[in-house]
Amino acid sequence: MNQALLTRLFKSIEGEKDAPLMKIAFSIIEDEKRKGHSNLADKLTKILNDNLSRELQTPIFKVAKDRTFSIPVDRRYKLPLATHVEHEFLRHEMVLSPEINSKFLRIEKEYLARERLAHHGLKPRRKILLHGASGCGKSMAAERLAWDLGLPFYKVRFDTIISSYLGESASNLQNLFKSMEDYPCVLLLDEFDIIGKQRNLSSNDVGEIHRIVNILLGLLEEYEGEGILICTTNLEGSLDNALFRRFDDFIELPKPGEKEIIELLSNTFSALKLNKNIDLIDFSKKLNGMSSAVIVKIANDAAKKAIIHLNSEISLDDVNDAFEENKAINK
Repeated sequence: MNQALLTRLFKSIEGEKDAPLMKIAFSIIEDEKRKGHSNLADKLTKILNDNLSRELQTPIFKVAKDRTFSIPVDRRYKLPLATHVEHEFLRHEMVLSPEINSKFLRIEKEYLARERLAHHGLKPRRKILLHGASGCGKSMAAERLAWDLGLPFYKVRFDTIISSYLGESASNLQNLFKSMEDYPCVLLLDEFDIIGKQRNLSSNDVGEIHRIVNILLGLLEEYEGEGILICTTNLEGSLDNALFRRFDDFIELPKPGEKEIIELLSNTFSALKLNKNIDLIDFSKKLNGMSSAVIVKIANDAAKKAIIHLNSEISLDDVNDAFEENKAINK
């Protein structure tokens, strides 16, 4: 089986060590060792051990049967202020540099150790600002945190929160934060600059944006809830300066480097055979400076072209054509 495909498969395997699927996985590792693929066997063993460790350490937070949780709605139209994404649909397979990945692991470890930290008067990071270019995985990173921690995931609906009626936007925001105080979850405020813009840049908003930002400053300052707040922006320069010190952590998600590009391509191409003329190292150099989303789109477009034309492998033309069609997206 393709090495990249095996790796992806093993990352999805969860359960106790004696579970049937886990036993099969370890037998595959033994088979790879017999074939002399020691590096691959070691890599797969580490993945399984990490999964087993996470299974033991990570609590799955569920609402008790006698407790119901309702997403708050706006007062005028009764529309929900946030959208729930089921756990099984969360995107969690990401390609990140070791440095960036360690920052997210630190958030997870601190959250899991929050009771121990509290005994020493310390608090975990739970108000996080993610910034960086579009398509570099900010929203996906929030979903990954929810997946890894076993927390429910909610995404704020700014189309509902922002109201044309005076004062209702701030009221909607307050209601949403209040409802989440005692509910362990990950709440994503995507494109946070919609409500966090600098007050001196909003002189045409008749004071409404000023009110929203002031309310937001207070909500972030006072937030001591059970969940994690994740705010994302492509335009960190437009955020009100007073907001920054309200966050516990700032993480920039950069465009992928050559190593990450090769991994993205390998993962995306893993289900199909590549023509021997395709050198992923050379091709990755052409993709330098592109976002992860665009790189994955190029790989997917090349794969779809090969499948549609009933080809048994992805050709060099498929890859180059996909690159030419998508290279302008990043500009």
